[in-house]
Amino acid sequence: MKGERILYPCYFNAALKRAEGRRVPRTSAVKDPTLMDLEKAVKRAGLSFRVEQKHYPSRWWQKEGRIVIQWKESKEKLLKKVATQMAAGK
Repeated sequence: MKGERILYPCYFNAALKRAEGRRVPRTSAVKDPTLMDLEKAVKRAGLSFRVEQKHYPSRWWQKEGRIVIQWKESKEKLLKKVATQMAAGK
């Protein structure tokens, strides 16, 4: 996992509160993002990734999936980059 970052669709969900898992500002978030939306945004950003059928730990009953990205910089930079691409695609 060295050099990898994990992203879940809920990180970008405008309907969620920060305490519920959203990681980007509401102004950068989108309405009800899916794993496919996240995958498209990561592709547009030109990042190397893989998709895993896992769930967000505090929402274990929802099998939303996650994306593992090759990234050595801070997770915050990655979140901003992907959020920008996600907003452009919605």
